Amino acid sequence: MKRYLLSILLLGSLLFTSCGSGIPIEYLEIEPAQNTYTKTILENEINGVEVEHVALNGAHALENKAVDGYKFIYLFVKGNGTVNAAGKDYEIVPETILLPNAIPTITVNTTVNDTLHYLKISSKLTTQDLKDLETFPAENTQQVYYAKFTDCKSYTEPIKSPNTVSRTILPNQYIPRIAMGTVQTTGPDAVGAHEHPMLEQLFLGLTNNNCTVYADDAQVDFPEYSVLHIPLGSSHSVSVEKDEVMYYVWMDFFKDKKGEEWLKTHNQDEDHDDDEDEDHKEAE
Repeated sequence: MKRYLLSILLLGSLLFTSCGSGIPIEYLEIEPAQNTYTKTILENEINGVEVEHVALNGAHALENKAVDGYKFIYLFVKGNGTVNAAGKDYEIVPETILLPNAIPTITVNTTVNDTLHYLKISSKLTTQDLKDLETFPAENTQQVYYAKFTDCKSYTEPIKSPNTVSRTILPNQYIPRIAMGTVQTTGPDAVGAHEHPMLEQLFLGLTNNNCTVYADDAQVDFPEYSVLHIPLGSSHSVSVEKDEVMYYVWMDFFKDKKGEEWLKTHNQDEDHDDDEDEDHKEAE
């Protein structure tokens, strides 16, 4: 195992010594909220993408409306509640993803005496995106997409150890040029150094995440409930120390459709129980 970790961290023949400023990172205010608030995270980091941290306490509900030319993704990270879409309630627990798709209005509600924390991610659609949407399966673009992270399909990847569990929480056939997934393991372990100049990438630290992210000559501590931006085109990797947890969401924002070829490095786990993969897409 030690030999594996050494080789994977040295992949790319880079030594990482610098800290901090080379990897933009923000920390979510995750304490119980007295009032509902929305805060933009990593503003202007990725062209056409906006990330907001929303904290919603049990005394409030939020109505969210569709906007022409944009798609929205909701990543629920802490707290409990429901989302009402087209008259149907979807149970929200930590580590749940929801896309309203063609539903014009949704209402987010928090369980009484709880605070619901989530990221609302908006993506501006290009002219080509709108054309590509017309080629996607209708059930992917019209109905609500809703899934708990742990119910999503698992995959393997050459840059990760056999101990790592990776899941695709948002395949790339729902919103043009976007895919998302999770990475989970316990240290000592690592995600090997790699580059992908064809996409922008954000990481969201989930519960108990406590690892280190490297990019070229920079490194930064990556704790739970933080969001960071991998510098475009950098050689980057992640390591986790013994008995610590690596557990985060990766969010890929591709420059164009051709760049999505990168996802072919994800090999779907054939041992995954197909029964768990059904009904992530909930009809209206």
